[in-house]
Amino acid sequence: MLFSVIIPLYNRPQEIKELLETLTTQTWKQFEVLVIEDGSVNDAEAVVKSFSEKLDIRYFKKQNEGQGFTRNFGFERAKGDYFVIFDSDCLIPENYFEIVNNFLQTNWLDAYGGPDDSHPSFTDVQKAISYSMTSPFTTGGIRGNKKGIGQFHPRSFNMGVSRKVWETLGGFIITRSAEDLEYSIRIHSAGFNIGLIPDAKVYHKRRTNFRQFFKQIHFFGRARINLYTFYPKELKWVHFFPAVFTLGLLFTLLSNIFGGWLAALCDSFLALWILLIFFHAWWKNQSVKVAFLSVIAAFTQLIAYGLGFMQDFWKRIVLKQS
Repeated sequence: MLFSVIIPLYNRPQEIKELLETLTTQTWKQFEVLVIEDGSVNDAEAVVKSFSEKLDIRYFKKQNEGQGFTRNFGFERAKGDYFVIFDSDCLIPENYFEIVNNFLQTNWLDAYGGPDDSHPSFTDVQKAISYSMTSPFTTGGIRGNKKGIGQFHPRSFNMGVSRKVWETLGGFIITRSAEDLEYSIRIHSAGFNIGLIPDAKVYHKRRTNFRQFFKQIHFFGRARINLYTFYPKELKWVHFFPAVFTLGLLFTLLSNIFGGWLAALCDSFLALWILLIFFHAWWKNQSVKVAFLSVIAAFTQLIAYGLGFMQDFWKRIVLKQS
């Protein structure tokens, strides 16, 4: 099977270099790589072309349209039987394509997703952010997990679709703001077989500081409401958890002004959650510093998502603004 790797890129030449280096070590060699520069000012043309003797690689430039339509640009030019989408801030384990190919030979999926993990080379902040985004004590526990709420929806940092899906449904119809979830739901609705390949993980670097992380997750919260405008039934109770957490945190702070048993109860629940995050992150990363940063990352994730979710819930659902 020939895989076509589609990588949209926007002003990240160093990231694409690191990703491409991991692709040169793959044990399954039957893949091509398409890097599509999405209107970047700081382009990676020289970096990509430096891999021309190591990879079957093509480089394109186009006007800025966002990652969804940039992936469509790659789909239209891909030669493979199966399209694999990576974000530019991922590192790919050397046996990734071997795992995917072997899985599809015995358990065919028209589309798949895989989990993400932290790499030893990540900074402590990146490890903490990765922990928060995959932790069972945050909403990260439902990402890349076949035991999540409802149907499994691949995420575009690690996602594959067969050529048949592309030829039947086309590609992304929105370019940002939950475009991967919308595509996954549409694939489901068309009757295609879609699922998780548990061992097909990538190392996802995400953001390098908490300010960038907050901004990204705030957008994710807003994107969930954008998805609701397409598929109202896809808004589940679990998606309200960050907003409830954020309001609960505010209530806890206010209750401590007056004291009493309610304040003590709220403080106890919050302290228990913090301890669970800290010790679980310590056990997983074997680092006290990463455990401490993981608590900060968890607060950042839930508050940012909750605020973004509430902002667009109020504007787009309550006030019915476009």
